[in-house]
Amino acid sequence: MFSLPPLDALLSAAHVVSLPMRVKFRGVETREVMVFEGPAGWGEFGPFLEYDDEESSRWLASALEAGWLGHPEPVRDWVPVNATVPAVSANQVPAVLDAFDAVDTVKIKVAEAGQSMSEDAARVGAVRHLLPDAKIRVDANGGWGVDQAISALRMLSVFGLEYAEQPVATIAEMAAVRKALSGSVLIAADESVRKATDPLAVARAGAADLIIVKAAPLGGVRRALEIVAEAGLPAVVSSALDSSVGISTGLALAAALPELPFACGLGTVSLMAADVASPSLVAVAGGMDVRSVVADPDLLAQFAAPAERRDWWLDRLRRCYALL
Repeated sequence: MFSLPPLDALLSAAHVVSLPMRVKFRGVETREVMVFEGPAGWGEFGPFLEYDDEESSRWLASALEAGWLGHPEPVRDWVPVNATVPAVSANQVPAVLDAFDAVDTVKIKVAEAGQSMSEDAARVGAVRHLLPDAKIRVDANGGWGVDQAISALRMLSVFGLEYAEQPVATIAEMAAVRKALSGSVLIAADESVRKATDPLAVARAGAADLIIVKAAPLGGVRRALEIVAEAGLPAVVSSALDSSVGISTGLALAAALPELPFACGLGTVSLMAADVASPSLVAVAGGMDVRSVVADPDLLAQFAAPAERRDWWLDRLRRCYALL
């Protein structure tokens, strides 16, 4: 661990931005995040608005690691990246995929509240029709029950799934789904790792074939590397709808992992209509060169959040800082 910078230094350096989305993702149409520059680079503090202070404090620890300690040395200089398709209608899939360059792997959101399995199948089928050779993975964000998940994944498996991410909410349910599918669809744990008090419990329970790791929710790149090593499972690095500053932290994690068997979910800047950096950190030819990101002062000013939202984030920063 490193010495925390003074709170006053963070408050004075903080930029709160409001970034419009090209398409609604996770119910979000405008993404608010805080970024600041430290002596080692830029960090991003962007827990979703509904997260409590205890959970959000880990996101702050990650941002401070990036800005005041810097990232570990990389072991690779290029990282493969998947495209992401939100829970849109099947006829919107082509427009979403057009925002990505040279797609080899696609993650598709399923189990959206208010939508049916037939809508999920139509969306996945639309991707498979457009990209017959691409690897396809689906992400339910814990939105199914056990029986729903088994039924849905058996149906969707006809499209050829690389894996299914967090099909159900709990570790016990994950283990039940994995046992029922008997290896026909690999199971990946996301929320069962990043939102758990014990991120290694899913590995001990044999509830997943691989884990999804996100640097910010786990408290930073170094802590995420420790969790991957201790879990002993293959890992996929993903993001949490970050700006290019936040994506650069995920990229640093992917670059530092000893092994990287899967494309990473770091392409969500392509779903945004604005960013804090120019050029944005987006995938080209199916991947990203490992590099740092510097926020653009003009973009920070152009997309600065209104005063009342800035005050809300500064108050949140104070509360989360007190928990570190």
